[in-house]
Amino acid sequence: MLHENLKKKECVTCGCGLCCTKIQNLSVTRNHTEILKDIDLHIHCGDLTAIIGLNGAGKSTLLKAILGEISHTGELTFLDADNNRTRRPVIGYVPQKLDFDCGSPVSVQDVFAAVHTNKPVWFSHSKKIRERAYKSLSSVQAAHLINRRLGILSGGELQRVMLALALDPKPDLLLLDEPVSGIDNNGLKLFYKIVSNLRENYDLSIILVSHDFNLAAQYADRVIFLNDKIVACSGTPEEVFSNQKVIDTFGMKIFKPTGNSGGADN
Repeated sequence: MLHENLKKKECVTCGCGLCCTKIQNLSVTRNHTEILKDIDLHIHCGDLTAIIGLNGAGKSTLLKAILGEISHTGELTFLDADNNRTRRPVIGYVPQKLDFDCGSPVSVQDVFAAVHTNKPVWFSHSKKIRERAYKSLSSVQAAHLINRRLGILSGGELQRVMLALALDPKPDLLLLDEPVSGIDNNGLKLFYKIVSNLRENYDLSIILVSHDFNLAAQYADRVIFLNDKIVACSGTPEEVFSNQKVIDTFGMKIFKPTGNSGGADN
């Protein structure tokens, strides 16, 4: 059932060792243009947080600031179960798309070998690397792709391979930047179901940038609406998708599903 209330998870149960990703007064300015202003967010372990907004709202910029790829002002801290600062987390990241030569003979297994070893990919792969790749791919229902050439994968298959790469090593925080752009409806549902299952099985914090409002409403614990550089509103899917600012911005009332959350199909 879609959440009636936003569940407050007890920090002491967080399996990843982190209780909270705390963002305070985060602002980003690039080339004298302010992109984000005074962003305040708390991302709890085990929660799937969807970020929505128009193009240019700063969604991808926020993820890159968390990754440390772009400079920002404000404070980004990671807290443990006792509310103390802890190590910087292991962060997994899936970008919007992967640029590569589709005619390349590189296989999915070659990509894993290139990431996890220093040997040239044309050398034979060790049994250990193959087992590692197979295990990671299995977690996203993609083990059958291990010998496929990267260039012949469908959009949905490629995104699952990228998700498998982002999960090895197991992250504390998983960032997904519009990972299902251009994927058909069946691929969309499968990807969201896999991500929701990962959230539950691995107790990950997941931040997902999405334009798929119906699926975000079905699977997310929390939705954040970025508009004009700031957090315009945040809360449960019900609260955000019924907010008049969101309705006015997108010119429609967002469908609110009645099916099961956490990956069950309607």
